[in-house]
Amino acid sequence: MASIYSCTECGTNLNLSSNHLFPPDFYFEAGNKGTLSFSSVDSTKFRFEKEDKIRPFFETLNYWGIQRKRTKLKCNSCGRLLGYVYDDGPPLTDSPGQLHMGPSQVIPRAPRYRLKTKALRIASET
Repeated sequence: MASIYSCTECGTNLNLSSNHLFPPDFYFEAGNKGTLSFSSVDSTKFRFEKEDKIRPFFETLNYWGIQRKRTKLKCNSCGRLLGYVYDDGPPLTDSPGQLHMGPSQVIPRAPRYRLKTKALRIASET
């Protein structure tokens, strides 16, 4: 049974497919708490805004940084912030990583569209 995902602010159908939804137990470096992660989205339903902040932040428990570059996902109809695009999806190559020591930020990764569950209205399609 498929689900219909829409914006809580304006009710616009975001045309998100459950087929592109990552399983809830799939591991991501940036976490998955309170969000749903998709491997692809309909770009006509979203507005993408680049964000560049210089402020300390924690990406994971053991990794932090000063400069955060990310892309905001906003509803194209009302402009509400729905989530962010992260580059911590599955690796795009079968490379063993830099110096053969496992995956790292050097390996190109697929984008992950991380949408806040509070910003989505989820209904079952009957």
